[in-house]
Amino acid sequence: MKRDNKARYILSASVFAFVAAGLTAVKLNVEKKVLLADRFFPDTGAWIEIFFIAVYGAVVAYNMYDPSNVAKWRKYTWGLFSFVFFGQLLLGISGFEDFLMTAGKLHLPVPAMIIGGPIYRYQIGFMTILFTSTVILSGPAWCSHFCYFGALDNLLASGKPERGRIKFKTQLKATTAVLVVFGALLLRLLGASYKVAAIAGGAFGIAGILVIIFVSRKKGKMVHCTSYCPVGTLINYARFINPFRMYIDKNSCTLCYACTSHCRYDALNPEDIKSGSPGINCTLCGDCISSCHAGSIKYKLFKLSPETSRLIWLFITVSLHAMFIALARL
Repeated sequence: MKRDNKARYILSASVFAFVAAGLTAVKLNVEKKVLLADRFFPDTGAWIEIFFIAVYGAVVAYNMYDPSNVAKWRKYTWGLFSFVFFGQLLLGISGFEDFLMTAGKLHLPVPAMIIGGPIYRYQIGFMTILFTSTVILSGPAWCSHFCYFGALDNLLASGKPERGRIKFKTQLKATTAVLVVFGALLLRLLGASYKVAAIAGGAFGIAGILVIIFVSRKKGKMVHCTSYCPVGTLINYARFINPFRMYIDKNSCTLCYACTSHCRYDALNPEDIKSGSPGINCTLCGDCISSCHAGSIKYKLFKLSPETSRLIWLFITVSLHAMFIALARL
């Protein structure tokens, strides 16, 4: 018990120090005032914000250390991230432009535009940089901790999951990904105005919300994230540039399938469990770990122990989450 508490405190303190150091570096080296409090209180605001964001990260890490708390705290923190993101957006477009990253030059807040936007504009935006850094450092965590649409999908898909895989998942994912990439490229080549492109992107986003409301809620699985969103499709494959993995220890797994009801990403069907590896939709969220009475679901990072691998993943993911709370805005 003492050893567990020591590791817990080390994780929490490490997140505090890393978040504080990272945001301090942003404050000192980025010319624009990207920390929100710095815009309203130029002398002390940024330092106060950095301290409280670092404390927040430490508290989240402390609570997520216990696998049984992960699903609950992930729902809270993910919801907070989306609330802050969209709250700043609404304030910004209501006339309070200090709440916008670009002071009036908006980008459509639809996840698919992380892919389609740069193709249409021939320009990489700030959200694209945040997204790419997440995939490199934390694998598919974008889909379980940062995506502002995903929080809603997770909330409405909270019922008992239907048994069996989501039908036509692969075909739907491929279709939406192709539509976004080639649609954005076509709009650019045809010289479509920003207004036309925004309408197309907005329609895609509205369709995604309808999928969340009417399909994800019914099936108890995150159908939008696993079958509709092209960003999720990209992450399914780009995740392999990151060394973190999740696996199922066949030597201890009893094939009870209790974990299947804890996975909203359709990644723990019986076929996946028997193979010893969660499906490609796995986001490493860790919701399933506490459901496994045999302790068979584990994190893997090179040759490190599963416990150490999980702690490193938590450190990276919670730290990124806390810093993005302060930085992610349109």
